[in-house]
Amino acid sequence: MIAKARTAALLGIDAVPVSLEVDLARSGMPAFTLVGLAEGAVREAKERVLSALKNAGHRLPPARITVNLAPADLRKEGSGYDLPLALCLLAAAEVIDAATLDGWHLAGELSLDGSLAPVPGVLPLAIAARGQNARGLIVPRENAAEAAVVRGLSVYGAENLAEAIGIVTGELSPEPVSVDVNALWADQAGMDGAGMDVGDFAEVKGQDHAKRAIEIAAAGGHNLLFVGPPGSGKTMLAQRIPTVLPPLSFEEALEVTKIYSVAGMLPREAALMVRRPFRSPHHTISDAGLVGGGANPRPGEASLAHRGVLFLDELPEFKKHVLEVLRQPLEDGRVTIARAALSLTYPSDFMLVAAMNPCPCGYLTDDRHVCTCQPLAIQRYRSRISGPLLDRIDLQVEVPAVPYDDLKAPRGARDSKTMREGILRARAVQAERYADRGPRLNADLSGSALERWCEVGEAEQRFLEQAVRRLGLSARAYTRVLRIARTIADLDGEPGITVGQLAEAINFRTMDRVNPPQL
Repeated sequence: MIAKARTAALLGIDAVPVSLEVDLARSGMPAFTLVGLAEGAVREAKERVLSALKNAGHRLPPARITVNLAPADLRKEGSGYDLPLALCLLAAAEVIDAATLDGWHLAGELSLDGSLAPVPGVLPLAIAARGQNARGLIVPRENAAEAAVVRGLSVYGAENLAEAIGIVTGELSPEPVSVDVNALWADQAGMDGAGMDVGDFAEVKGQDHAKRAIEIAAAGGHNLLFVGPPGSGKTMLAQRIPTVLPPLSFEEALEVTKIYSVAGMLPREAALMVRRPFRSPHHTISDAGLVGGGANPRPGEASLAHRGVLFLDELPEFKKHVLEVLRQPLEDGRVTIARAALSLTYPSDFMLVAAMNPCPCGYLTDDRHVCTCQPLAIQRYRSRISGPLLDRIDLQVEVPAVPYDDLKAPRGARDSKTMREGILRARAVQAERYADRGPRLNADLSGSALERWCEVGEAEQRFLEQAVRRLGLSARAYTRVLRIARTIADLDGEPGITVGQLAEAINFRTMDRVNPPQL
């Protein structure tokens, strides 16, 4: 007898519907054959499922069993096929009625005792099930809340194989799992994407220039580089950036949650990623770890930071070829991983925040310490960051050592709440300006959109011409100056760009100078 069940395979961060078919023939020698381009964990499902069925009290008769995963040319990975395979085997053996599986979508890993363990990628699977007009989705109980954020789909969480059988046969009638999506945003203020308390900008003493740069970067979605001696607060500043970013919309939260779900990094108690991610990989990371890839491609840190912040501390310590792979995501907002058998695209629209010392010893710009570096050593140190990559970092800000008077002063007046209010106003201006016109933020402006929304007068043109000639700005740097000036104008509440705003924008391009003053 043939039995069928519905599940899905992950392709990038999306799920593709898969039909699992089981033919149980009682004639011929007993055998178990699995076809349909199944990878390691899927091939091993036979042992898990047969042991789980036996320990749950279901013994299959000796038979020749053929399992097909269709479409056959799509690679299947992971342990989520255990539950649909077990129910299909019971239906093919006529232990349960095969018709009871019609319309159900199933996913879950079976333990040898029949209990269900959580699997990654349940959110994309739920979206695919809704697209197939599924009767319902049965997943392990720990995955149920994640799947239940998909509206218009009945989701049921099962503790073990027996509960799953009871749900499909109608012997059990539990209520579908429900999630109050609006409540997920409550009690999360001041938290980063991992739910960690990241403090407030009021705790940062001094560094008003750096705070201004953060305000501009967050308002326009610009990339940011801090350059300063050790202990000047570069990391402290970067860690507090999530506190001033606008909250994720529901659609953005779904995008981020899909990435974390596929990567198997979604916290079990979290149904939805409601805070913008903050990722800070170590400088020993590989290129595959940063942008994704590997033998079995997975999202990298650039994708895990999607709609959030990717912080690279000690930027020159990263391998140069690793940094160069960031060029595509910084330009396109996505990463494409090509393999012989498939090509995957992961979203990676993030705000890059980096930090570095001005020289190998770190004290070139610190008047309280003596720099011991030779000019050639400084040049080699800075050359680890290529010009094309620096061009893609909009704001390059010097963060000086904090003087004692600032350290003993009370908490700063510019706290995260005050900064966030100005950023939200600037973002609202951009949302109205670019509605249905392509760009999302000022950092996305290019081509005709840049010419239209960053138009400047004659005095501003003369000022820009002098700046380009004296500082040797590249075409990309020129474009970024205009984008930054547009954001400053939005923060100031002005419709046009002035010379003063252009001068402030150029002042935030420290690394563009042909002969940096500290050298």
